[in-house]
Amino acid sequence: MRVLLWHVHGGWTDAFVRGGHDYLMPRTAEGGPWGLGRGGRDWPSNVVEVAPESLRHADVDVVVLQRPEEIAVASLLLGRQVGRDVPAVYVEHNTPRADPPTARHPLADRDDVTIAHVTHTNALFWDCGRTRTTVVEHGIVDPGARYDGGRERLAVVSNEPVRRGRVVGTDLLPAFAEVAPLDVYGMGTAGIAAHLGLGDDRVHAMGDLPPARLHESLAQRRLYLHPTRWTSLGLSLLEAMHLAMPVVVLATTEAARAVPPEAGAISPSVTELVRAVRRLLADPDAARRAGAVAREAVLQRYSLRRFLEDWDDLLDQCVRHRGGRAHSNERGTS
Repeated sequence: MRVLLWHVHGGWTDAFVRGGHDYLMPRTAEGGPWGLGRGGRDWPSNVVEVAPESLRHADVDVVVLQRPEEIAVASLLLGRQVGRDVPAVYVEHNTPRADPPTARHPLADRDDVTIAHVTHTNALFWDCGRTRTTVVEHGIVDPGARYDGGRERLAVVSNEPVRRGRVVGTDLLPAFAEVAPLDVYGMGTAGIAAHLGLGDDRVHAMGDLPPARLHESLAQRRLYLHPTRWTSLGLSLLEAMHLAMPVVVLATTEAARAVPPEAGAISPSVTELVRAVRRLLADPDAARRAGAVAREAVLQRYSLRRFLEDWDDLLDQCVRHRGGRAHSNERGTS
């Protein structure tokens, strides 16, 4: 198939474009959210950058949407109504930002699109009305079991931790920094130590590293800390588990489904998690055993092969049924 999508979520797209289709990505000179193209990513040759104005003449089989406004933009560029004339799937990456019990999805009550949630938590909290829904859980390009753990430091991956604050658990970091130094990776990490009133020796901003360098650096730390309160499911957590890192995880949203307790620790109690950090720091062999459990668990549920097979099935359904028109929700794994 020829699949049109924008480069919105690099981590998710990294797995999605490993399938057997041609992936068309709009590219403009200024880049940005509507013209990033490949964005310098090391993706297969079947990921093709296209000028937006050329899409009017492009043979597109299905559009994979990730932002509500993409429906109008894609329809204008293609000269055809997305959903009605061109099949469409909307990928919901996020949990609702506010009022989860009653949050209404922007694409609720449509019969011309399928919403594919990336987690069962998303499907649970979003009210999608009569729009057909399904769940395609994440898949990860396996970086390999690279865990070393020789550095007695904690690794955290968090984009914009200063701005996002409690959502990603930035306020919880000082409790862990009392036990061991933290290395915080991701976009917008500069100034996090000062924001927390701590020295750079306790919380160090590592910045936004390319995937290969990130994985190498993470694997050197003793364990991965995931303090996020409200997220769909952090791909960095799944990547750390693929690396065979032990993980200490706040038990919120989809984390309870992804992380077995034997992989390190998972709890809503910060006190319990701090205790687990102390234990794993003091016992490198226990940390290594926990990391092996983490890797086994993540390979079983979040393998790239399963992810791509699920997406093949869903795209095929949407193309055959011209958008998957239905009168009732279909929840579950594709």
